[in-house]
Amino acid sequence: MEYQRLLNKAATPSENDIKNYVGKRIDLWNYVHKYVIDNYDFKPELAFWTKQYGWTIRYKKNGKTLCYFFPENNAFSILIVLGANESEKVKLLEDSLNRNVRDIFNTTEQLRDGRWLWIRVLDKTDVESFIILLNAKRKPKKAIN
Repeated sequence: MEYQRLLNKAATPSENDIKNYVGKRIDLWNYVHKYVIDNYDFKPELAFWTKQYGWTIRYKKNGKTLCYFFPENNAFSILIVLGANESEKVKLLEDSLNRNVRDIFNTTEQLRDGRWLWIRVLDKTDVESFIILLNAKRKPKKAIN
């Protein structure tokens, strides 16, 4: 399946352009971004990644990236890279992942620079499974009472 992404480097998309492009998955897009913003001190940054993958929203802090969001036509993909220790944590939580994300995790090789998990988000269970991966990668900040 070909993913239709925002590939024109010369045309920087606005927030509304991205939301319109994500289309029918906009509620999931908004939900997952709100989760990241509410639970981590990483800041969103719009960047052009490559001519193959196009525009992305990446969450960065001090030169480190938490995850990437790639808008697609009526969908979006998330890239999260897990180190070896983080992958071991996920193995313990594997039964909590939906079938799609569990299959991606189990078929993606652990490389020296990490396990690069590309998740095409099509429903809420994909988002919930991504959040499990994200929390294994980095603990969420504690809520202030």
